[in-house]
Amino acid sequence: MIRNNKAIITCAVTGSVHTPSMSDHLPITPDQIAEQAVAAAEAGAAILHLHARDPRDGRPSADPEIFMQFLPRIKQQCDAVVNITTGGAVGMSMDERLAAARRAEPELTSMNMGTMNFGVFPVAERITAWKHDWEKPFLEGSRRMPMSNTFEQIETAAAELSGRFGTRFEFECYDVSHLYTLAHFADRGVVKPPFLVQCVLGILGGMGPEPENLVHMAGVADRLFGQDWYLSVLGAGRHQMPLAAVSAALGGNVRVGLEDSLMLERGRLARTNAEQVRKVKTILEEMGREIATPAEARAMLQLKGGDNVGF
Repeated sequence: MIRNNKAIITCAVTGSVHTPSMSDHLPITPDQIAEQAVAAAEAGAAILHLHARDPRDGRPSADPEIFMQFLPRIKQQCDAVVNITTGGAVGMSMDERLAAARRAEPELTSMNMGTMNFGVFPVAERITAWKHDWEKPFLEGSRRMPMSNTFEQIETAAAELSGRFGTRFEFECYDVSHLYTLAHFADRGVVKPPFLVQCVLGILGGMGPEPENLVHMAGVADRLFGQDWYLSVLGAGRHQMPLAAVSAALGGNVRVGLEDSLMLERGRLARTNAEQVRKVKTILEEMGREIATPAEARAMLQLKGGDNVGF
């Protein structure tokens, strides 16, 4: 692992899993996404991980025209690295999931490293009042529909985005097997180091949120990638901040945001993404870590720079 006293904070602003009925604070419209993204950057996030939603009802959208309603505004108002999803939402085709990245030519995109069950259906059992008709069927659909990321899909997307646009990747690894898949593509030269490995823990269908699982994944990644990778961690739901602290203790980086958890603390919804960024920043600084600026994050991850994107 590349250990650096500078810790990169990534903020995942809205995602595609949580639905409007779960929190009134989830950013939905381009205005809300832009406002919350810029505020998160001002609070200390060096990277902004972005999805889009249909502004009429909040459902996940892959429409690049919606992305282009907020991407230029974010770039104009802050210097954070913009990271566009290629995961989209369960059920989207690969062409849909790549459409925004093809349009925006970003510095960074996410890259999920394996087809897997991605169960969010238990959440539907806890909600009694729905704002929109699409929400409950969308969540319950995860009982039967996997998140598709085949070897062919990963290779095609990685080769295209890297080859055409010089885009690099946040490799989302939900299981140890995903690390070996990343090593496969690294050995073939499809992807190049340094690798930003986002260990995702706490999703039903992936590895559980126990700290020892993160330590194990870090050990496997060390054996596979040596000094060619950076650790980051995404703890789902209530595991967000505890696992961020573990990553920080290991010398890694962190990801927070309303995509990953709607809460600021037990029993209290986060009103903004910036609240979560400020909280994790305090945790990092109390542990003796410095917060990486966008320029420092770009240097660490060898990104092409914000002047070389398509928006």
